[in-house]
Amino acid sequence: MSRHFIAYDVALEFAHRLVPALAILRRRDRSLEDQLRRAAASVVLNISEGDGKSSLRDQARYFEIARGSCREARAALRLAATWGYVGEAQVAELDAIADRVCALLSKLIARAASTSR
Repeated sequence: MSRHFIAYDVALEFAHRLVPALAILRRRDRSLEDQLRRAAASVVLNISEGDGKSSLRDQARYFEIARGSCREARAALRLAATWGYVGEAQVAELDAIADRVCALLSKLIARAASTSR
């Protein structure tokens, strides 16, 4: 299995594990819930789209967008914890998965950049 699929699988796991937090946010802060949902979806969708590109430069661009969305999701989770919507333990678990997604994407971006030179 390629690293692309590992990044995709871990991003999908992050989105799946996010469901309980999204349910809480839907009741407490619909705007933050929507932002977090869209950011998590963007991670998965941009990894998938990038994986389908033949050009390394295009792949890297989509992986960079996915990494930015992953960071946005992490920030939204931290806000949710700061505002008392979700517990710190739940955020820590989700943050660890998101951290792995970001790390995998960083490696993919670096590899694409070094290979395309």
